[in-house]
Amino acid sequence: MSEINMTGELRTDYECETKGMPAMHWGEAVFNVGGEEIIMEISVEEKVIVALSAGDEAVWKGTLEGLKMLLKGEIKGR
Repeated sequence: MSEINMTGELRTDYECETKGMPAMHWGEAVFNVGGEEIIMEISVEEKVIVALSAGDEAVWKGTLEGLKMLLKGEIKGR
């Protein structure tokens, strides 16, 4: 059996919860809001890669370290 590199968890305000979903290389959470998808994908290879998208035009992808820097305002998104 393959090694589990990460687990996923999803919670909502309806007290719905799923946790411990195993993943070897990647996982994603997809939310559909008003017909538009908001997606967060996590990939675990040599480095942790995070991809965020809100529709087709608003996309950010980079390392976990890059995401932390973006959220702290240390770098700018495209």
